[in-house]
Amino acid sequence: MKTFVSFAILFLMTRALFAAEPSAQFAKANQEYAAGDFQSAINDYEELVRSGQDAPNLFYNLGNAYFRKKDFGRAILSYERALVLNRRFAEAQANLRIAQDEARALELLPTRWESFFAVANENQFAVAAAFAFWIGMLAIAVFVFNRRRSFLTLSIFSLSIFAIAITGVYQLGHGKNGNGLAIVTEEKVEARIATADNTNRVLALPAGSEIKIVSRRGDWIYAALPNNLRGWMPARNAEQVRM
Repeated sequence: MKTFVSFAILFLMTRALFAAEPSAQFAKANQEYAAGDFQSAINDYEELVRSGQDAPNLFYNLGNAYFRKKDFGRAILSYERALVLNRRFAEAQANLRIAQDEARALELLPTRWESFFAVANENQFAVAAAFAFWIGMLAIAVFVFNRRRSFLTLSIFSLSIFAIAITGVYQLGHGKNGNGLAIVTEEKVEARIATADNTNRVLALPAGSEIKIVSRRGDWIYAALPNNLRGWMPARNAEQVRM
């Protein structure tokens, strides 16, 4: 029994140690930022990201550090990642807009349907779809047994909500803020009509500009660009927002 208790205590102490380690490094990075050592802060924040940490505050602070270094592309990328985790993060929204203005970054325009479904995010629509589906199935089952029209009406209403919610999930997932959204991280990137540096230019993209990755070919990505254009660019020049 004593051996079991000892192992249990050791396990809890080990867990506490590992839990405290990222917090200590986060605090260290914050201190470096406060002292004006922005590159050291970036290195520590990035190490936390590579270790699997994905808190909105982590990406927000990382964005602030990049902004101080005038690396607007990566600042915008970090703010966008913070907003993926918390769409209502007001400080990240404000700093994102400032960084986009400083970089003169180009933005993708949302489609009409994407604007319509912007009242909620993908996860909220997915939860609503699941809830409406099972309510509809239950209503159909009850109707089969007692033939009450009120349950038939409920099933039709619920499945209609299900269809609308699924449409919302699809539109948001494939829209400008969907899985394909990426941010140009380098300066003066040129999108071209083919996968070669000597082909005609489609559009010059400042750092921080939004693109939507459509496909990949080797070291190149084919992307939807601002101004309703499409073109190829080296994959190293952009990073997807959703990791």
